[in-house]
Amino acid sequence: MRACGVIAGQPISALPSLRMPQNAPTCSRQETTMAKVTGIGGVCFKSTGKGAALGAWYRDHLGLELSDFGGAVLKWPDDKADDGGLTVWCVADADSTWFSPSQASMMVNYRVDDLDELLAQLRAADVAIVKGPESHENGNFAWIMDPEGNKVELWQPMAWAPNNKGD
Repeated sequence: MRACGVIAGQPISALPSLRMPQNAPTCSRQETTMAKVTGIGGVCFKSTGKGAALGAWYRDHLGLELSDFGGAVLKWPDDKADDGGLTVWCVADADSTWFSPSQASMMVNYRVDDLDELLAQLRAADVAIVKGPESHENGNFAWIMDPEGNKVELWQPMAWAPNNKGD
């Protein structure tokens, strides 16, 4: 039996100079691997009022097709962007202004199929565009606020290329 675990990214079994105490836990396999997150399974957040009303706003203004349970199920095969399909996860510093003018501690980024058309629809419905559109290496972005003051990032993804970025 060998001791199980990882030190400095190396399985204990790969560190020949390490002497394990006699009472160290043992296992029968060569090394231990950590279970890990493989993707975002969903985004759920609390409304400041009626969840159904906020859900209806997202349906009416961003085209989310709501299911009977009140939420939307977005399927990767329905996304036709040429970026290979990906979901970004990140943590902003406490002094970040990225989510401003929202006071919320999080922001949802929605992949969209036609940012220019969606922005035209939003303007026609009197939804203010907070910022954008902007071109970046990985696509085009714009930001709006939902009726409860949450900043929403809209992203039309593209395959990464330095020449995608605008001035």
